[in-house]
Amino acid sequence: MRIAVLLFLSIIIGSCGASVKSSFQNTGKPLTVDDRVAFLDINHIVPDNAKKLGTAKFGDSGFSTDCDFNSNLVKARKIARQNGANIVKVTEKKTPDLWSTCYRIKVDFYLYEGNVASLRQYRLQID
Repeated sequence: MRIAVLLFLSIIIGSCGASVKSSFQNTGKPLTVDDRVAFLDINHIVPDNAKKLGTAKFGDSGFSTDCDFNSNLVKARKIARQNGANIVKVTEKKTPDLWSTCYRIKVDFYLYEGNVASLRQYRLQID
């Protein structure tokens, strides 16, 4: 009985996070926490000479929490840094609705040799 309760609780706790699926065709040298990562929203343009490294999809696992737009971007920045990308470009965005309380987004990861601080980008809202 105790094992069944522990198993049930671990499933519930584990399913509270948003689902994240990423795929990288190329990776670069991992970035440090001091390296800047730019967030480009749907309407922002990726520089012509940026190299696409991979993609990710942020979804809802059914019992997801901490899956608002900014939280997803913070998670995307971590994935970007691990894989050497310094641009996170949002390519698709679905707002919370009747079926999900989460933002569902798709992003592309890029490596840009220029100064990412000079790019027009989305600014994270800090609560």
